[in-house]
Amino acid sequence: MEELMFGRRYRVTEKIGSGGMAEVYKAVDEVLGRTVAVKVLHPRYASDPGFVARFRQEAQAAANLSHPGIVNIYDWGRDDETYYIVMELVRGTDLKEIIEQQGPLDPVKAAEYAAQVCAALAVAHGYDIIHRDIKPHNIVLMPDGTVKVMDFGIARAGNTTMTQTGSVLGTAHYVSPEQAQGRALGPASDLYSLGVTLYEMVTGQLPFDADTPVAVALKQVNEEPVPPRRINPDVPQALEAVIMRALQKDPSARYSSAEEMRTDLKRFLGGGAVAAPAAVVAGGMAETSVMPAVGGEASSHAGAPRVRPVPQRRNPWPWIIGIALVLAAGLGVAWAMGAFDTVPTVVVPDVVGLTLEEASEVLASAELTVGPITERTSDEYEAGLVIEQSPEEGDEAPEGSEVSLVISLGPDVSEVPDLVGMTESDALRVVRQAGFEIDIQREYNSDVPDGQVFRQAPEAGEMAPPETVITIVVSRGTQLVRVPDVVGKSRADATSELQDAGFRVNATEEFSDTVAKDRVISQSPEGGVSLDAGSTVTIRVSKGRDEVTVPSVIELSESQARRDIQAAGLRVQVNYQVSPDDDVVLTQDPLPGQKVKRDTVVTIWVGKAPPPEDLIED
Repeated sequence: MEELMFGRRYRVTEKIGSGGMAEVYKAVDEVLGRTVAVKVLHPRYASDPGFVARFRQEAQAAANLSHPGIVNIYDWGRDDETYYIVMELVRGTDLKEIIEQQGPLDPVKAAEYAAQVCAALAVAHGYDIIHRDIKPHNIVLMPDGTVKVMDFGIARAGNTTMTQTGSVLGTAHYVSPEQAQGRALGPASDLYSLGVTLYEMVTGQLPFDADTPVAVALKQVNEEPVPPRRINPDVPQALEAVIMRALQKDPSARYSSAEEMRTDLKRFLGGGAVAAPAAVVAGGMAETSVMPAVGGEASSHAGAPRVRPVPQRRNPWPWIIGIALVLAAGLGVAWAMGAFDTVPTVVVPDVVGLTLEEASEVLASAELTVGPITERTSDEYEAGLVIEQSPEEGDEAPEGSEVSLVISLGPDVSEVPDLVGMTESDALRVVRQAGFEIDIQREYNSDVPDGQVFRQAPEAGEMAPPETVITIVVSRGTQLVRVPDVVGKSRADATSELQDAGFRVNATEEFSDTVAKDRVISQSPEGGVSLDAGSTVTIRVSKGRDEVTVPSVIELSESQARRDIQAAGLRVQVNYQVSPDDDVVLTQDPLPGQKVKRDTVVTIWVGKAPPPEDLIED
């Protein structure tokens, strides 16, 4: 393809997808040397201010989100009339493709994926961002089993007005009833769409389907879905309850937050009872489309025009003459006061930086008095000191007049809240309410549940000015690490490789006729299995062949030879041979010094004196 370059740094290597609004390219960031995805707005929309605004909003909304389950936005910009967004290149398969290929998913797997989506939505909702198009197409399963939510192309911040009069943006099969009607959306709207997605994952079917998007939307508003267990009896009742609660027509009857839905899914996965009622019945196109709103209220009301009475106009001249006379009288008084009673003036002293008591004394010595006092925070002056005065230093003021003062309240600081133990979404909400900024970092921690804050800086109780960045560290739960295969490797290499992967090693030794000495015979668990980081892997190390050295027993007595051979781990076979060397070992097989397997039979020949000659009597 013709070489494309965006922002003078993103060199396109191939086209990887196309959607209703944009095309997606794989590209190389020439500055950082990483592979990225570049989403480019279609030229036919680049001249439409509305679409451009939505495109820019996607970048601005998603760029603030930092979560392992949300596709990262790195950059966005404009080249001539081309608008683009640079994002993380996701190497995975979307759930829609998996459902189409495999049919209904295992309910436990489906619940795990939905719980991960809830975790991502909890962070987005914490920033007041509603995705508005949650569906299997926008949920990507990564090779490690985690999921990522992508395409915030029609997401909007809660305090914006990126809607279209009389229409609703979204995918008909997955939109909530309020979205289908063009009403205001909230976090519960995304949870409805996730409920539809979870329904499709466990049944392989959509809860509502029809020939046109409008017909589907009407069903979303007016009809109830068939409970999943009627379609797939293998769906557990507890999971069905979670799905049906998410599919309630009334947003207030759904889960109150993504975190609450995630908690219920976790209860199901843990074998516990879910909070959703068991018998709840509720009321969801592969491409994002623009549909007319269903059942929305009219934007204007017809009726008879209202006629307002026209007020009578009064003659203004009497008022004008009266005001002129008052002004003339005032000028005369002022002239008289200036001509016959002139008030002396004084130079206003500088009282900034003084206490109120000190300022009062200085002003009094200058024949001035303290006027109105106000208070204001100040990073420059300590509490109780004057930070501003009016009139200012050096101005002239009538003797005895007032000087207004502004007194410092000290620095504008607030107490840092205690965030440790909170969920990530709760911590985000508390920090924003306190007027601080937040930086979220994540670490694996086997002692702290996934998604919970376990460290913060500054610490709780410290005083900090507004917009201070509070760093929180959120647990990623227990880290799962793939166990390397070390069978056949030397003991030292196997131990080093396992420890480098984050495992403890327990080594046992045993003899082997097939594995060389000091090599790993087997391991438990086997290579390729994923374990918690820090788990113990046991390896069995070969001691080589179980061989012993044949002792020398020649010229020993039979009993002593037996003892020596058996002590060496060998067995004895005795043969007797006529010899004058009675009870003496004449020879042996195997010969002394040979290496043989334990329990090998050693044959010895022991001398046996000939019997005395028979006395023959004549």
